[in-house]
Amino acid sequence: MIARAAIVAQARSWIGTPYLHQAALKGVGCDCLGLVRGVWTALYGRAPETPPPYSADWAEAGGVETLRDAALRHLRPVSPDAIRAGDVLLFRWRAHVPAKHLAIASEAGPNGARMVHAHDGAAVCEVALSGWWRRHLAGAFSFPDSLDQ
Repeated sequence: MIARAAIVAQARSWIGTPYLHQAALKGVGCDCLGLVRGVWTALYGRAPETPPPYSADWAEAGGVETLRDAALRHLRPVSPDAIRAGDVLLFRWRAHVPAKHLAIASEAGPNGARMVHAHDGAAVCEVALSGWWRRHLAGAFSFPDSLDQ
């Protein structure tokens, strides 16, 4: 069983990694998907799948819920009202476009929720899961206990 503390520790170990579109190398560069893929690889030894190349505007251009569909293939949905540390968070910038941002909850609770995410144009950081982020939350998922699930 994967401990939530191990997920959070692994996510936090990426803090400071520069933002680099389509990358997934701790300390070198990653985007939000690369962060989640990197944490997954550290936990399970290999990535669940290799994403195809994607542009920065892929969600707007394609109109397909690519990230949500991938999350449903590999993660377990959880209620957004029951987010716990270690859960993967999926965000949508506007109601009419597919979700295109991921983060990992690092602390949960109404007064202290935080998340680790790859900040476009900056680096992986830990921030408050503020009202703005909560309004844009499109889904929440937990890592599977094993790759057999």
